Amino acid sequence: MRRAFPVPTLLFAALTGSLGAAPADAGRGFDASSCTFNGKKLYGRIQLVSSFPDVKVQEVSSFPDVKVQKVTSFPDGCGRWQFVTSFPDTKVQFVTSFPDVKIKYVTSFPGAN
Repeated sequence: MRRAFPVPTLLFAALTGSLGAAPADAGRGFDASSCTFNGKKLYGRIQLVSSFPDVKVQEVSSFPDVKVQKVTSFPDGCGRWQFVTSFPDTKVQFVTSFPDVKIKYVTSFPGAN
């Protein structure tokens, strides 16, 4: 039986990303369990902006990441958005391609899929 060439542990750890340190993009992106994108809430007071957004959003008709309900008060649950012009929790820019998160507007049962 032929033995494989032993790979030094440090080299193996570096190649597999198991050095104990988190990868550079760990914890980044959409998180359905906490209803966030890169730590920014996908609920609460939302301001629409045309540049420098916290999250780029695309409105879709099927297979959304988050179902969004527009509310005027108590935007305290996942997908409940109160649109404001100042003091937002999250700044959102609507795009037609390369979104961070896809949303669908609903009238009831908002939340992440």
